[in-house]
Amino acid sequence: MATGSSIPDDVRRFILTSIPSVPYLEALLLLRADPRQQWDCGQLARRLYLSEKNAAQLLAALHEAQVLGMSADAEANFHYHPATPELDAMIQRVGQAYSGHLVEITNLIHSATGKKAQHFADAFKWRKDT
Repeated sequence: MATGSSIPDDVRRFILTSIPSVPYLEALLLLRADPRQQWDCGQLARRLYLSEKNAAQLLAALHEAQVLGMSADAEANFHYHPATPELDAMIQRVGQAYSGHLVEITNLIHSATGKKAQHFADAFKWRKDT
């Protein structure tokens, strides 16, 4: 466990390296809850109170991360299907941690995205010596 934290170190590392936003995590855990359920962007948008565009982006990102499988038919329906048993086990652990430490994990995600944004912004600061 991390010092001063109740989130296991490996779960903390996974969140910091693999979870870009709270909606991404919420979508991941929602789809994990019933792996047989097929989801499209409209369904996900309604469940997470997002626009269909944002829901479609989340589904595409989760599919690209090899967490979701996609149906073979013409409709873009997704279901929970991690690429490896190890990834599935880690997502299970993240879900357990999130259910008990929602605020701490939400703050962790926000602090990570805030730091990335600040680093990006810092790259564009005008410097007197340049």
